Amino acid sequence: MSKSRFDQDLLAFLDASPSPFHAVAAMRRRLDAAGFTALDEGEAWALAPRGRYYVTRNDSSLVAFRLGAGGIEADGLRMVGAHTDSPCLKLKPNAVLESHGYLRFGVEVYGGVLLNPWFDRDLSIAGRVTTRNRAGRLSSTLVDFERPVAVIPSLAIHLDREANDKRTVNKQTMLPPVLALAGSGGFDLAATLKARLKAMKSPLAREELLDFELMLYDTQRAAVVGLNEEFVAAARLDNLLSCHTGLSALIDAPAGHAQLFVANDHEEVGSGSTSGARGNFLRSVLERIAGSDEALARAIVRSLLISTDNAHGIHPNFADKHDGRHGPLLNAGPVIKVNANQAYATNSESAAIARHAAALAEVAVQSFVTRTDMGCGSTIGPLTATALGVRTVDIGVPTFAMHSIRELAGRDDAWALYRLLGAFYGLPDLGVRRA
Repeated sequence: MSKSRFDQDLLAFLDASPSPFHAVAAMRRRLDAAGFTALDEGEAWALAPRGRYYVTRNDSSLVAFRLGAGGIEADGLRMVGAHTDSPCLKLKPNAVLESHGYLRFGVEVYGGVLLNPWFDRDLSIAGRVTTRNRAGRLSSTLVDFERPVAVIPSLAIHLDREANDKRTVNKQTMLPPVLALAGSGGFDLAATLKARLKAMKSPLAREELLDFELMLYDTQRAAVVGLNEEFVAAARLDNLLSCHTGLSALIDAPAGHAQLFVANDHEEVGSGSTSGARGNFLRSVLERIAGSDEALARAIVRSLLISTDNAHGIHPNFADKHDGRHGPLLNAGPVIKVNANQAYATNSESAAIARHAAALAEVAVQSFVTRTDMGCGSTIGPLTATALGVRTVDIGVPTFAMHSIRELAGRDDAWALYRLLGAFYGLPDLGVRRA
């Protein structure tokens, strides 16, 4: 894949993925086009040597893999992990609020959202709805309004003179978005969602709506920005950028060895779900690939996971928030993330394998360690390493404004991560000899 095509595909993927459900749907389309076969967790699997497969759970998590000529116990798996969710505002079940002549929606904060940038943005709504037909059959489908339908207006400076000095955001009272003037007959959210499904030509538009998982998103499209077009600006770079690079690297990697990509949901809220990294999704897939407990145990010893999640680039306006010798620069290469207390799962051997792959791909890498007097985030890396016992290294693209409604990353870094992961997928040996 050329760099220009990669950049265009990344922007298209970001725009097509306003929710984890849409991100998985977009990845499924890419896998289908590349000749991967969809599997159903509830059915028996007949896996063939050198076969290419994928499976989803909850419509929001995905595992895709390519098998080698023999069993995975011989030379292990080259695994890359990411997550599909991003911090956002989600609609509450009884979302409709009508007061003072306006229609608003009650929202709940999902994950560690940087809240202030959500004000005064052109917002839309996307997610999943579940319906029931007359025969009692339940169905789910995706919905996306695709255009601005809501805004969270700021309070004017005249009414809050200290807004630029010490404004705090009350999540309950200040975040409900305004959608319209309130009508005299009340607002029916279910009818509105069904009307949207009808406009999308969904066969479920006539069915009874039972429930939904909907979230707000910024309608501003992903873009290449900067005086020299060196940056990518978009919503949900954390962590859809990693989803795109990991999946693209898997699709484009040469066949020969067992390769796997996993994208879990719910990382931003602790991964504690059936589709999160604390669940059994990945292990269940690996057990079915391996065929026996002993084969899986042997495979895990010979495997490595690269957990890809964004890193904090050193911010020129807030350089004191970084360790001076571990402040990654944008467009200077992907970052190997290290934490002595295992918030990241990197150790010297897993980092060495990643550096080896980077060298083969002719990609420069950087190191990130948080300031010793500051807390540290985490990833799916330590969770997966704990659950499987697999060697793991945490790698990410340096980013500004992480968890904002619009984040910024280096255009060259995304391309470099794709190349690094491609080289990793092609490594013939993941072993480290003892001297």
